[in-house]
Amino acid sequence: MRELRRDLAQAGRYLTQSLRLMVGVPDYGSYLAHHRAAHPDREPMTYEEFFRERQAARYSARVGKCC
Repeated sequence: MRELRRDLAQAGRYLTQSLRLMVGVPDYGSYLAHHRAAHPDREPMTYEEFFRERQAARYSARVGKCC
């Protein structure tokens, strides 16, 4: 029963993450995990800074953007 609860909780997290990505809400938790692993010497952005940066990147009017 404990494993079932754990699996359901994990499925819920995956579903939540997928839904957020579909509607364009950035995943701050994933950003923090990546930042801790790849850039331990630098201070991560606050949630507000992260959200503004992701929104600017998404809705930027740059022409010829690569990615």
